Amino acid sequence: MFKGQTYAGDSFYEFLSKDHPNLLPQWAGTNWTEISHLHGTTVLAIVCKDGVLMAGDRLATEGHAVGTRDLEKVFRIDDACMMAIAGAAGPAVEMVRMFQLELEHFEKLDGQPLTFEGKANRLSFLLRQNLPAAMQGLVVMPIFAGYDHDKGRGRIYKFDITGGRFREADYYATGSGGKDARGSLKKVLRHEDLSRAEVIEAAVEALLDAADEDRATGGIDVVRGIFPTTKIATRSGVEDVGDDELRHVYEGIIARRRARE
Repeated sequence: MFKGQTYAGDSFYEFLSKDHPNLLPQWAGTNWTEISHLHGTTVLAIVCKDGVLMAGDRLATEGHAVGTRDLEKVFRIDDACMMAIAGAAGPAVEMVRMFQLELEHFEKLDGQPLTFEGKANRLSFLLRQNLPAAMQGLVVMPIFAGYDHDKGRGRIYKFDITGGRFREADYYATGSGGKDARGSLKKVLRHEDLSRAEVIEAAVEALLDAADEDRATGGIDVVRGIFPTTKIATRSGVEDVGDDELRHVYEGIIARRRARE
């Protein structure tokens, strides 16, 4: 324990809240429903043969206007796990950073990483701390997914604003276009043995379907070179799917759709 430190546990958030509360984001106390702020939209996760994929569109809204066209909504948390965010962009990104520090802090103190379940529990805790801000309009809706080395497969958890967590069997999508993305995935996903190519195609098609039905979900912008943020977690770690590969998948989907017209 450092000189003057009163907290001796393994939670970085609790350490800050007790010893350095001024360093924590102060989101509560303002009626954010009356203030314009960036809002992230559609993200999804799909279990596949080698692990799990996460993807998110890049559009953020600000009221009824476009806030930004290239918001990152999918983040690498550690060597095995990822987090996707929908909802109020400011507190969501802060939660991602705090979650990363939570896991690093625990590992440094205990000398070993948390289990997949333990990581999900930490994210639940952070969501509970955000509840006062969520009740004032700064809702954060994450998806947590990654490769569970203990079980040897990809796993997905969804959450509610109170921190309740619920395991999804093979896919999930949330955000304003989440329902449309889930409907798209439901039509094509019949098993968890999707190859890398198949799971990337399923994700891109689901985001395209969501963009068709939901005005707050951004489609693929070939002119600006804006493609969904896409990552895959496997036994080997977390990998980014490059824009060139996503462009190729997108062009194949559009070609098939045109052929059916």
